[in-house]
Amino acid sequence: MKLKLHWQIAIAIVGGGLMGWLTGDTAAIFGVLWYDIYDFFGTLFLNALKMLIVPLISASIIVGVAGLGSSGNIGRLGGKTLGFYVMTTLSAVLVGLVILNIVRPGELDGEPVREMLALELAAGEVSQQVTDKGAGDIVQVLLRAVPPNIIQAASEGQLLGIIVFCLLFGFFMTRLEHVYAETLMNFWTGVFQVMMRMTEWVMLFAPIGVFALVARVVARTGFDAAGPLLLFAGCVLAGLAVHAFITLPLLLRFVARLAPLKFMQQISPALLTAFSTASSSATLPITMDKVEKEVGVSNRVSSFVLPLGATVNMNGTALYECASVLFIAQAYGVALDIPTQILVVITALVTSIGVAGIPAASLVAIAIILGAVGLPVEAIAVLFVFDRVLDMARTSVNVFGDACCAAIVARLEGEKFGEPDEVAEAPS
Repeated sequence: MKLKLHWQIAIAIVGGGLMGWLTGDTAAIFGVLWYDIYDFFGTLFLNALKMLIVPLISASIIVGVAGLGSSGNIGRLGGKTLGFYVMTTLSAVLVGLVILNIVRPGELDGEPVREMLALELAAGEVSQQVTDKGAGDIVQVLLRAVPPNIIQAASEGQLLGIIVFCLLFGFFMTRLEHVYAETLMNFWTGVFQVMMRMTEWVMLFAPIGVFALVARVVARTGFDAAGPLLLFAGCVLAGLAVHAFITLPLLLRFVARLAPLKFMQQISPALLTAFSTASSSATLPITMDKVEKEVGVSNRVSSFVLPLGATVNMNGTALYECASVLFIAQAYGVALDIPTQILVVITALVTSIGVAGIPAASLVAIAIILGAVGLPVEAIAVLFVFDRVLDMARTSVNVFGDACCAAIVARLEGEKFGEPDEVAEAPS
């Protein structure tokens, strides 16, 4: 029986940590340092991920925006749904931003933990890269969103500009005559399917890549990295808890007029499935079943809101992306100014939508944001250790947000559902 990928990765993390501890960074085999072997395979895996970024993000955003626009659902229902998703995702990102700025897990006794995490570049180099990205003011951030040469932007990794271009391209595809729109849609859907399969193929080698990356860190630093990474994981879980147990329940209570605890109980099978599979898409049938049969939302609303949410509503993922980028910046000793943090928020918001439906979505998205603000993409290697557990937690939050949206939109559409004791009196 073949082990599932997440178990393979879990074993690779443990094995990589043990192997790195045993060999250190001085042991060799046939004259070749074990550390260099780890570095080779880890870098190869990271390069394969980076190779996919531009075509994958381009195709996924264009297909997603064009498909949404051509479905005929961009109206009252679509506006409410998208408005809710953008608002809750933005609130989740801001929660992560606040917690990371207060706790600062990337620092120990006021000093960056770069050496503990075996991050290669010096703080000065990274600071220069961030400065070179022009994050000095809001105007420069906005200018980078509209590059004069989209091909050059792609080659230089200016991914914020690529995202904006693809959003516009997908939108205006829906305004073409059918014969032209259909041709373009078929082309970009084909590109997207190819990139999905390439991503799945690359992820087959994830256990090897993760083994090498973890072994490389442990070989250089021992288990010193565990402390900062545990603190970072705690910050992410705290942010997810705030969003899941405060923000969304408040919306349920005062907008959908439902009892949050009762609602959680009704959809608990979907939440447990999301936690165990770490996949919003795989959980979708269960989410729809419980939202319709247990909560009482109509199929008209759930059949539109929930599939859309499984694709574009990634509250937990966006929070994790933002927290990861701030953690890495702190670990390098780089102070991100307010405009750069705004850029992180905007890019996390957009990428959580654009790459949500692909395998290892958060890794691709984090690589995009790191590139957008000038931080080394290679630094995502340190996130692998606790990524699986955090992935399970953030996926549960994503699915909970989808279900909350379905209930809220249904209530705003005038639907009557819920037990008499859980529906509050409407304001007069």
